[in-house]
Amino acid sequence: MNGILQGTIGILPPGALGVGFFYHLTRKLAQIDGSVFFVERDGSSSAAMLRSMGELLIGDETGLHRQPLAPILKPELSRCQAAACLPEVLLICPNPDQLLPLLTPCVSLLERASESGTLDPASLPLPLLVLCSNGIYFQRIRQVFLEKLEESTLLGRLPDLWPDLMPSIVGRLLRGVSLQTALRDGDGSGAVYRPGPSGPTRLAGGDLASRCRAHELLAGRGGLFEIAETASPTRTEFDKAMVNLAANLLGQLAAIDEDGRFSPLALREILSRIGESAVRDLVRRVVEIGRAVRAYGPKEDLAGIGDTVFKNLQRHGEHMPSSLQWLSLRLKRREAITDLSPTELWLLDPLMYYARSAGLNEALNYFESLRSRLREKLARASERAARST
Repeated sequence: MNGILQGTIGILPPGALGVGFFYHLTRKLAQIDGSVFFVERDGSSSAAMLRSMGELLIGDETGLHRQPLAPILKPELSRCQAAACLPEVLLICPNPDQLLPLLTPCVSLLERASESGTLDPASLPLPLLVLCSNGIYFQRIRQVFLEKLEESTLLGRLPDLWPDLMPSIVGRLLRGVSLQTALRDGDGSGAVYRPGPSGPTRLAGGDLASRCRAHELLAGRGGLFEIAETASPTRTEFDKAMVNLAANLLGQLAAIDEDGRFSPLALREILSRIGESAVRDLVRRVVEIGRAVRAYGPKEDLAGIGDTVFKNLQRHGEHMPSSLQWLSLRLKRREAITDLSPTELWLLDPLMYYARSAGLNEALNYFESLRSRLREKLARASERAARST
């Protein structure tokens, strides 16, 4: 027995994005039948707080829903394994800086099975792991995952995984590049989670069988999931980065004036203020870096890529980007804003790292300038909100 409940979907953790997935995979809370549930993150204080509250507050166009937590919140992965209730697919969507620590409990699932003599290549005790947090990171995560598996072998906790087990294990690590949006309004017991409209999530990476099975389960629950045309997760991450940075980073620059006044703009208004040329300039720099890391081929049509990004933004013209929603809430609560949101940081930092490594100084200067300008504007907006009464 591998401890996996066939046909089930886990979501780790019950944060804003996770609640957004849960909302749509349960058909707007109308199909809560135990096959979609949350999984606690190891050592999470917020999970303990949620358990003590006993319910999730979820707001949508119909009002506020008080969702009891007991039937839909399961403990951390090790206890799920002991209780034979591991999900078949696990959507992993914490803050990006919490992704690497989550690899350790995943390796531990294999170690415990090996210790008990139940590590079966035909039935691995490991869910299909779909990394859904925002950012450009899949190659790094996969490399660290391999290193942790090799280290466990070296320490005698796992048998030699080559050549039979390792490809099957690493093939279960997938990337879910998602346009799903959701917000958490408030903190503690009064926090209300507000899922956005159903947004597409593209499944890439891993092996084909894992991608197809994950897609079968997720799409079968009404989720807007699709298999990426190319299996390259880095290409899919770069494609998403252009849309995300245009909407969120350029959007914030457009929404904050030089005196720190913030206007909650929809994409249509953002595009009107920044112009198509600003979007195409951003696309050109991202593709330039993407070519250096072979996410894009040298002969791919830059104008065509730019057309796709701009039309995608126009198609969602009435939508307010998630970072502007995040900023609006922070300013209303007069919370100090000391840096960019994780949405921008986990896109800009890898792009600048790759640009620096490839000697692309103009692209590096472009993104450093965007980051500096946004930090300055966020500081002004935060200061202005703090002075207001």
